[in-house]
Amino acid sequence: MKQVTREALPPLSMYIHIPWCVRKCPYCDFNSHKAEEELPEDQYCENLIEDLKQSLEWVQDRPLQSIFIGGGTPSLFSPKAFEKILGGVEAHIPFSDNIEITMEANPGTAEQQRFKGYREAGINRLSIGVQSFGNEQLQALGRIHSAEQAEKAMGMARQAGFDNVNLDLMHGLPKQSVAAAKVDLQRAIALEPEHLSWYQLTIEPNTEYFKRPPQLPIDDDLAEIQIQGQHYLAEHGFAQYEVSAYSRGKQSRHNLNYWRFGDYLGLGAGAHSKISKDEQIHRFWKTRLPAHYQDKSKQYTAGSEVIEGEQLALEFMMNALRLTDAFDLSLFETRTYLQLSTIEDKLKQLEAQGLITRSNGQLQTTELGQRFLNNTIAAFMPD
Repeated sequence: MKQVTREALPPLSMYIHIPWCVRKCPYCDFNSHKAEEELPEDQYCENLIEDLKQSLEWVQDRPLQSIFIGGGTPSLFSPKAFEKILGGVEAHIPFSDNIEITMEANPGTAEQQRFKGYREAGINRLSIGVQSFGNEQLQALGRIHSAEQAEKAMGMARQAGFDNVNLDLMHGLPKQSVAAAKVDLQRAIALEPEHLSWYQLTIEPNTEYFKRPPQLPIDDDLAEIQIQGQHYLAEHGFAQYEVSAYSRGKQSRHNLNYWRFGDYLGLGAGAHSKISKDEQIHRFWKTRLPAHYQDKSKQYTAGSEVIEGEQLALEFMMNALRLTDAFDLSLFETRTYLQLSTIEDKLKQLEAQGLITRSNGQLQTTELGQRFLNNTIAAFMPD
């Protein structure tokens, strides 16, 4: 097995999972659990750092390019907790000079009061989970904030010193009209965020919505929402650089690392990692239940595997084809350790169908390919 130098390895990011929420939203399939009256902040922080110590072999002398703190609802934890977490991480892994550190936050009043403390703890990018500016839609989604609180949250983020803010916004919501979806975008853009994550609600297994499906817009309305929304975003200076990501110059460096098949180390209950080591791609995941994760007598890692062959090619393309810009095909070989010839027939097939284009060593998903992205990706499914 060949030893790969640090310079040849992909960039390294980190994901930190905080698994508690005030209550579980009916559409959510993430590893989140209803919070008790008092959260075990100190103990969980200690667990995260111990988890990191057990994972240091995967770092391979690389600095962290980005950190994303997700959940659950990370903003249920205090600024002091994140100061402890980030300090503990930096004590073991160096941060790049311009590291991007994102935290997901709810727009609720209690969380807003902590924004200044989060900024002082070292978090320099907020992702605020607005989801909708329609109170009827928010109620249907099980959200515990109002549209007015969402608007106030952006003001509080600015006052706290955040100059890089993402708003999470969904469309195709229960009983949502095309006009209502556009109003959501109008209100979001009026707040002047640097970034918008705008994506369609999907019904996932193991959710309340899967058990009791809500009345969603018909397919024609969903298509019209998408078309009108993309035009509206472009008219207001938001460039689409991925299926559901739009920015005014500040793209998410963390998510770009995912989509370019970079490496990421996951800490926390249920967190996943993808790491390149010795010309192999390793994936491993942590135990999901918070009570098990906090039991120091147990191992944090619940399972692992090496991704190979056709499955590896599929996972690379599943990420890279989401990007709207062209990417160098050489990235396929350097990030998977596979030869491009292994997928040449599939690339020719997609070209013939008008779903991708190739030019000067670069590959790009066409507009048709983006519209039928699932079909484009499906071409790489193992036979």
